[in-house]
Amino acid sequence: MQTSFPPELQSDPAMQASEQVIRKCVHCGFCTATCPTYVLLGDELDSPRGRIYLMKDMLENQRVPSPEVVKHVDRCLSCLSCMTTCPSGVNYMHLADHARAYINDHYRRPLFDRLFRRLLAVVLPYPERFRWALRFAPLGSPLKPFFRRIAPLQPLAAMLDLAPLNVPIRGSVRSNPVPQPKGRVALLQGCAEPVLRPEFREATVRLLNRCGHEVVFAPGEGCCGALVHHMGQEADALASARRNVDAWIAQIERQGLDAIIVTASGCGTMIKDYGFILRNDLAYAKKAALVSALAMDVSEYLARIDLPAGTDRGLTVAYHPACSLQHGQKVTEAPKQLLARAGYVVKIPAESHLCCGSAGTYNILQPEISNRLGRRKADAIAYLEADVIATGNVGCATQIARFSGIPLVHTVELLDWATGGPRPAALNHLDTE
Repeated sequence: MQTSFPPELQSDPAMQASEQVIRKCVHCGFCTATCPTYVLLGDELDSPRGRIYLMKDMLENQRVPSPEVVKHVDRCLSCLSCMTTCPSGVNYMHLADHARAYINDHYRRPLFDRLFRRLLAVVLPYPERFRWALRFAPLGSPLKPFFRRIAPLQPLAAMLDLAPLNVPIRGSVRSNPVPQPKGRVALLQGCAEPVLRPEFREATVRLLNRCGHEVVFAPGEGCCGALVHHMGQEADALASARRNVDAWIAQIERQGLDAIIVTASGCGTMIKDYGFILRNDLAYAKKAALVSALAMDVSEYLARIDLPAGTDRGLTVAYHPACSLQHGQKVTEAPKQLLARAGYVVKIPAESHLCCGSAGTYNILQPEISNRLGRRKADAIAYLEADVIATGNVGCATQIARFSGIPLVHTVELLDWATGGPRPAALNHLDTE
């Protein structure tokens, strides 16, 4: 695609990177076939190719974003399925992230939209704040029908729909001492996951310890920054990235790390991109690149070490590949192979490349599209008649559980159980040892 960015813009590293991305697009349209919003809505402007045209015009001409442009950019899930399909190597992720930051800086959103986005930014990345918010959520449940009838308040209804009936008990994740460890890893503590699904990290620590690997938690580490990054709040995202880089570099300098393990694939995609988003920060560029190189999804790491033999539990698993794992990190085979080696029968639903509609805060800010995608995903999984659903991202777990009655666990929970760990609580009803 031809571009005509003026010279004064090309001196801006962000504009320079976006121009290079745009120039790679050859208008082929392969991306439209795998874009969830285009599949649902059939609007060219809700396809990656259409959005690239909109973002190009906005950035190249330094236009004040129009409500129409913002609407179509906001509808993008950042599922990155288009990047898997694209034959030209267009890095749509970096272009969309830049466009969102530009919109955040140059567009004044309607009042309620601004308020909800700010609320999400000051609550979700902080586990204690998030936990308290969930405790008070039942008080607002009777008002959900009212919120749904008023368009600006629909995200509030979506928040209440997503809130669990009971807030899980705060997990106590401890790594046991490992004599002569085979490896030393830092485990991302996260923000939303330890509140919604503390059992994910508990299973990860048990399994890694059982395999002879030491697990550490880096003091000072917090939210990866993905939630605010995808809302265009770049200053907050960069602050989160720098804080985490400092925390992990301290661990590397102290005793070294073999990997930084992530159990939420959305976070993993973000951390693996720290090297790019901090590339122009002289104080952090090299350190961020090192952190990104060490970041691994838990399934990636487990595929590289010797797992104990698994006990056949006689279960059929519907494996849902999270978009951030299969498209963002290109980790496709490891989870399926690990589950199969552990004795499970693994089935993949139709349209496994399509997003479930979670996408960070998307199921709050775009509830109508998100719900349609969630139901579509649950229907595809139901067709498999599986005993349990496994995935590698807490957002997907929360979203799919809303529309499916099948028990849902993290992949690592099943691996932990098959190799000597406790049965996942979600499967206590099953008649199996």
